[in-house]
Amino acid sequence: MPRPSLSSRVHLHSFSKPPPSESSSRGPNAFSLLMSSRKENEAWKLAEVDLAKPESAMGKARRREGRRKAPFYKVMQGMPVAVDAFRYGKIPGVTAYFLTHAHSDHYTNLSSKWKNGPIYCSRTTANLIKLMLQVDPKWVHPLEVDKPFIIPGTGGVEVTVLEANHCPGSSLFLFKGKQTVNAGDSGFNSPYVGSTKVFRYLHCGDFRASPRHVLHPTIKGHKLDIVYLDTTYLNAKYCFPPQKQVIEACAELARTLVNRGESASLEETFDPGFPTNDEEDKPDLNLLEDDGKSLEGVGASEAKRILVAVGTYSIGKERIVKAVAKALNSKVYCDGRKRDILLCQDDPDLHDMLTSDPKEAQVHLVPLQTINLERIEPYFTRFRGSFSSVVGFRPTGWTYSTPAGTDLFPSVGQVISRPQKTFTSSSLNPMRNSNAKYRLYGVPYSEHSSFHELTCFALSVDVVKIIATVNVGSAKSRGMMNKWFEKWEAERKKRAKEGKPSIVPYRCLDYW
Repeated sequence: MPRPSLSSRVHLHSFSKPPPSESSSRGPNAFSLLMSSRKENEAWKLAEVDLAKPESAMGKARRREGRRKAPFYKVMQGMPVAVDAFRYGKIPGVTAYFLTHAHSDHYTNLSSKWKNGPIYCSRTTANLIKLMLQVDPKWVHPLEVDKPFIIPGTGGVEVTVLEANHCPGSSLFLFKGKQTVNAGDSGFNSPYVGSTKVFRYLHCGDFRASPRHVLHPTIKGHKLDIVYLDTTYLNAKYCFPPQKQVIEACAELARTLVNRGESASLEETFDPGFPTNDEEDKPDLNLLEDDGKSLEGVGASEAKRILVAVGTYSIGKERIVKAVAKALNSKVYCDGRKRDILLCQDDPDLHDMLTSDPKEAQVHLVPLQTINLERIEPYFTRFRGSFSSVVGFRPTGWTYSTPAGTDLFPSVGQVISRPQKTFTSSSLNPMRNSNAKYRLYGVPYSEHSSFHELTCFALSVDVVKIIATVNVGSAKSRGMMNKWFEKWEAERKKRAKEGKPSIVPYRCLDYW
């Protein structure tokens, strides 16, 4: 039987090292491995068909077939464990369902009607899905971070929850155990089911990779058989600055503008000659409603106060809010629904900042899409007499613009050796249509890994196979990502041969 072509095999994954040999009675032989490779190619094709169909178009199919079929990468290979797969209902053979975080694209179709099996997640995520989705608490099992847990009904699979550095409650899951069952819909059967080999899988969900991840005791010095990787920004044009630097820049700029503006007037501090950031964003599907509170009739004695509004998703971006509030020594105001969401989070410091009185807080937490001129004006009007003007921050990775002249096809060595610029408050420029009264900033802040961070992460872990979980809806996209996987593998081998550190040198524990 002919061997699959390279172009065929590249759509599966990279780092496809031959598995360790085992006795023929306990492990795979060459023929079964070959057939497994072909089955996995077929599984990708089935996944591609599924991803091409919008959720709205699946009603008839669900009525006809009973439910949507789960792509193979939603079920851990050889284990009865599914991750972020709630839209597929009860998946054949799956006895444990995991949720990485409480963003809607990861919990789609999870609701009060869920009855298909236990849900495992972090404590914050557990609180959120019980509040927002009214999931019956009997199905929800919160897990402690960094504490190994044997998952009932899985044949002894152990899981450890790691902090994902994404939104509050977001988690990576490190699964460890034998392959005992070919669960799921794909028909991709692992040749290792029934063998004695213990496998280690790292499921990244959505995450912002940092040195802390690769230094974690469950990862450093351990071989990972599969990494299910968040590939949202696996493109060389996405090299936005480190999260921590952006947060600190926002806090410093807010402090500077507020101090200067309240001692003079914002008109005197606004320079219309500054370059402006083009505004480009995905629609926010989780807009919050204002609760209608206003400050009509507030005395003019406070008219020089500057309101600082920070846009967020329903869950996420809170770190910028906290940093700005601390810099201004201010309370944080948001509407009642958002406040309930924040109180679900395991963050006592943030809870202490909250107030239900908009007059008391100089920092307001608002929906992300409020930070544009058309929407900030009516919001500010509600508080006229209390504040003189607004400084607004719109933090999202889609604000980032690739600098002119950026090499979009660098070598891996160039990616990790390229000097990393420091991001400061002077790096932030007003958005188009900003003016003296409404000074708005697009902030290149993402809670997904940048391309540079993905590269450093991949070079710093000992991994056999990477499976992309984002942007996998076409063979072309998967092929482009797999080229980077192959480059990463080659660079890892080169670094090992040259005796370089297994972990890419980093500037601090928070970023490379």
